[in-house]
Amino acid sequence: MVLTTYTWTHQKYHQAIEQGLFNDEPVELLRGDLVVMTPEGESHAYYNTEIADYLRLKLGSKAKIRDAKPVTLPNNSEPEPDIAVVQNLGQEYLHHHPYPENIFLIIEISKTTLNKDLGEKKTIYAEAGIREYWVVDLQNSQLQVFRALSDGQYCEALALTTGTVSPCAFPEITLNIKRILSGHLD
Repeated sequence: MVLTTYTWTHQKYHQAIEQGLFNDEPVELLRGDLVVMTPEGESHAYYNTEIADYLRLKLGSKAKIRDAKPVTLPNNSEPEPDIAVVQNLGQEYLHHHPYPENIFLIIEISKTTLNKDLGEKKTIYAEAGIREYWVVDLQNSQLQVFRALSDGQYCEALALTTGTVSPCAFPEITLNIKRILSGHLD
């Protein structure tokens, strides 16, 4: 038996969404494949909200924080990262989701999807030119930071548990790692 697959384009994917094809099933487009998204548990939802709120507080009007909203990437992908820190383009986003050149930072909050977030998604983001990618690793209580993009790969990888970190696009902003990992300051 020969297995035949269908590769989705951004255009066909958007047409299917407009027709209501995926209303009952949360999916994202990764390299032309439809991938069913993992349901969000309580801890994931908590961390997502707290980290997004913390970023809004620290970044103010410097950037727009988008929670679980699509980004459009050139490699036939339209993932829905947990948090995307993007240019504040206002109504421009009525016409398209953020493109790589609009994205400062993508953050995935990961417990059950750690292998996917550190594997396939990290590769997709790097190949698409996303300058900086963070994984809030709830399994190991660490913030994994990937940056220094070169030839479609991240050349710098940090595993942080204490101290502060600054997004590359906003070196003047310092974020407390313990606050990110705990969801609050002690």
